[in-house]
Amino acid sequence: MNDRLNDNEIVELYLARDEQAIARTAERYGASLRNVAYAILNDRESAEECENDAYMEAWNRIPPHEPRGYLYEFLAKIIRNIALNRCRKERAKKRYAVYCELTQEMMECIPSGTDEEGQEYSGLSEVINRFLETCTKEQQNVFVRRYWYFDTIPQISDRYGFSESKVKTMLHRMRTALRKQLKKEGFTI
Repeated sequence: MNDRLNDNEIVELYLARDEQAIARTAERYGASLRNVAYAILNDRESAEECENDAYMEAWNRIPPHEPRGYLYEFLAKIIRNIALNRCRKERAKKRYAVYCELTQEMMECIPSGTDEEGQEYSGLSEVINRFLETCTKEQQNVFVRRYWYFDTIPQISDRYGFSESKVKTMLHRMRTALRKQLKKEGFTI
């Protein structure tokens, strides 16, 4: 008999302020969440600490949020942000190579975050989402694995059965197309 709870049941535990919510979340998503943090930090102990911080953050955010049907995505965003913040703090220790590599890749097509007047860009994520909707499912998967989950080129190649050269070419072409789309939408690169 499988006593594993589904997302809605886990969210109900959070809403009821039942501490079993954290245990059930860890049982269902712990390994996947640690993998997200590990891809960014490349350190198992730090990934585990981020996982624990993510559970506490989820506890604090549910309620008011009720991520029924998208609990993993909700948690993945939390742990990703925690790991990125930790990565930024670890810069002095030189433990941010993957993050910097990906940031450098994306700098060729993503605006810095402000325009000439110093105003933050709004709508950037909507433009990126619209761009991804024009891509094939294959391209979307590769893009998300690289820039959301921080997978390496070899990891993406293994996951989808592509050569590393194909993955690099696909990502390069997508960044070029995204840059054109952003310019077309009025963003300064």
